[in-house]
Amino acid sequence: MQKPFSKRNKPTSTVSAGSEPPVSKTQQDISSQNNQDVVILDVPAVEVPELTEQEIRDRLLLERKVERAFFEAGKALSELRDRRLYRSTHRTFEEYCRDRFGHSRQKSNYLIAAADVYENLTTICCQNSGIDDLTTNSSQILPTSEGQVRPMTKLEPQEQWKVWQTAVEVAGGKVPSGRVVKDVIEQIMERTKVPNTYQIGEICQILAKDNPELRGKSGCWGIVSQVNDFSCTVRIWDGEYTVGLQHLKSFNYLPAQCEQMRVICDRISRLRENENLEEAVRAMLEYLGELKRPYLTVVEEKLLTLLESEYERIP
Repeated sequence: MQKPFSKRNKPTSTVSAGSEPPVSKTQQDISSQNNQDVVILDVPAVEVPELTEQEIRDRLLLERKVERAFFEAGKALSELRDRRLYRSTHRTFEEYCRDRFGHSRQKSNYLIAAADVYENLTTICCQNSGIDDLTTNSSQILPTSEGQVRPMTKLEPQEQWKVWQTAVEVAGGKVPSGRVVKDVIEQIMERTKVPNTYQIGEICQILAKDNPELRGKSGCWGIVSQVNDFSCTVRIWDGEYTVGLQHLKSFNYLPAQCEQMRVICDRISRLRENENLEEAVRAMLEYLGELKRPYLTVVEEKLLTLLESEYERIP
């Protein structure tokens, strides 16, 4: 006879009442991670000593040297060019710059012009501030690269100073970028815009005044080859230059006289293409480039014709 079915009792935990339930290994690991003691590191403060007066002077001096790097390069290139110190190894300054420094003559010209601007700014700054040495004065914001002053190379020194001070203000008292400087110049030009009435082919005289880029060109005549908003590109006896309107004065020659001067300019240009020109010949061409009349005298015509026939035989 079968025994009646009985209900099986569920297994009971061996944990007595009031004790904690068992914890799995995973829960133990998580609990262990969450309950780790926080380690506080006591790092002693390192006191940074203040700069001494001598160290402050040294820092300013070194900073000025960094800022003047492009200026020193421009002045050195200017002397190399003007004294023709490249002539023992290269025929032209352009070839010398390309081989020796790896950049074009245009880049050298940019550095030379920028050095002149930097020199103008520091000169005017010293005059306005009553100091002799900017290397010990930290309050003066000066350019640190050629690109920052390139837009100012066509301006007069006093105009350069005003533009730079305005650009520093726009930049919040810091060294302004070339873009900021250019924007300031455009704003000033827009307020004082003077219509350009020159025409292509017109003969003008160059008035160098205080423009460092036009040193040695004062009094030279040139032919307008391009008319810009605030300047003209002119051909003179030794090449082409972009000249501001304030540095040009028209000779008001008649069309026939302008054509005569164009012919003279072409003849001079062909002669200058010869790399074997002697110094006396260069001086003669420079003299012809400063004529204050639209024609050559009989003697000047004979001399120019003689030079042309002489150097046509020289390859």
